[in-house]
Amino acid sequence: MTVTAGMTEHSEAGIRLSAGFLTLVVLGIAALTALGIWQLERRAWKLALIERIEQRVHAEPVPAPERAVTAAADEYRHVRLDGRYLDSPATLVQAVTELGSGYWVLAPFRTADGFTVLVNRGFVPPEEKNAAALLPPAETAVTGLLRLSEPKGGFLRTNDPAQDRWYSRDTAAIGAARGLGSAVPYFVDADAGPVTWPRAGLTVIAFPNNHLVYALTWFSLALMLAGGTIAAGRKPSSHQRI
Repeated sequence: MTVTAGMTEHSEAGIRLSAGFLTLVVLGIAALTALGIWQLERRAWKLALIERIEQRVHAEPVPAPERAVTAAADEYRHVRLDGRYLDSPATLVQAVTELGSGYWVLAPFRTADGFTVLVNRGFVPPEEKNAAALLPPAETAVTGLLRLSEPKGGFLRTNDPAQDRWYSRDTAAIGAARGLGSAVPYFVDADAGPVTWPRAGLTVIAFPNNHLVYALTWFSLALMLAGGTIAAGRKPSSHQRI
């Protein structure tokens, strides 16, 4: 009787352990599958974003807005500015482009509608920094891509307005440092123009889209977990082999 009771308790414990293990397996498969589905949803969102941005970039330029902007509604919108560059020092922001290391040249532009926008006139290498002071005629038109301010710094470094060292295109900080008042909270990357310095038209538009790979990875892990569990369940135990 004692032996039988011990064997029964051992069997019941094994059953309880197996049920607990299967519960964990089911939860794991559900979690991995959910992650895969989420990545597919992210992929659909990313594809829609890419299509929307492509349409904006290649559209005819529209008047630049005198208002707050959002990434969803305005980022990379092709805009037009009519007015003149202000006789104010340009701000050089450290940059790395296909032409090498150097600076973005951000110059304040006063529109005919009375508001001020920072225009990224393009890239200059260190030896061409003096070109930043060369401005177009008094009245001019600029077309380019609307870009959101970059207040978080760049290159793992923080902007230092007091030392006039800039690592990101933070329109609010640059506007305050240059006494521009209520400059709008975006800047405009000027379209490509003559092959000279500053060199415009170097905006990089790239949206990594690896969501399908991630989704397949999560689904594969879910299948592997399910397959491994099934295989383990079919394997005879040591007692059965005896």
